[in-house]
Amino acid sequence: MSNTDRHGLIAKAVRDSGCATVQELAELTGASEMTIRRDLDTLAAQGVLERVRGGARTLLLRGEEPPFALRAHEGIGVKRRIAAGICALIADGESVVLDSGTTCLEVARLLRERPVTVMPLSLQAIHLLGETSGPATLVVPGGQPRAAEGALTGPLALASLAALRFDTAVLGCCGLTAADGLTAYDLDDAAVKKASIASARRVIAAADGSKLGHTAYAHVGPAALVNTLVTDTTAAAGEVAALEAGGTVVRTV
Repeated sequence: MSNTDRHGLIAKAVRDSGCATVQELAELTGASEMTIRRDLDTLAAQGVLERVRGGARTLLLRGEEPPFALRAHEGIGVKRRIAAGICALIADGESVVLDSGTTCLEVARLLRERPVTVMPLSLQAIHLLGETSGPATLVVPGGQPRAAEGALTGPLALASLAALRFDTAVLGCCGLTAADGLTAYDLDDAAVKKASIASARRVIAAADGSKLGHTAYAHVGPAALVNTLVTDTTAAAGEVAALEAGGTVVRTV
């Protein structure tokens, strides 16, 4: 098991259980207790969990959005498949507004090798697209980054979106249902998502199966605004069918 996979498994175990001992995590991963202690120190330094005597406990409150540092360790394989599925829908020469979030960061990783114009809405994706001299053209928006998330929000971000028109908006999903539509955990994030939708000719949503059927706090808009959803095989069949009945094309990767 790679370090990345082990860290993801540890982060999920602590998040799901609320706490875990070094011995429990060693049995779960097959790693030595010494390795687990080093892993916990690393994850604690990244803000993924809290290190306590003999193990670790979650920093996440009930109903709270998981922090970026934690989400970055979860479901890497699924996120990369979804990102590849999204990039296959984007043609060379397109202009793309790219939402914040860990799955959209994987989209940015692929788009930097393509002759497209991209305006990312997170500091992480801006850094990723700006660190190489690939064929992609980077457009940097204004905005105020949300603490720990790096997502750009506020009047300057909204003004940047209002001033431009894109072929495609790629949106991350906090929640998506046929009944409640697209939702976000944060009101400012929801406002940026709404502005991204308004500025684009089409909308592609990225959501793993856990996001379908889930409703978050802030409403973005009806599900019909999403032209195409790219998800994975764990998505509930009933929710997929309901979204398709409403006009959204669902692609499973």
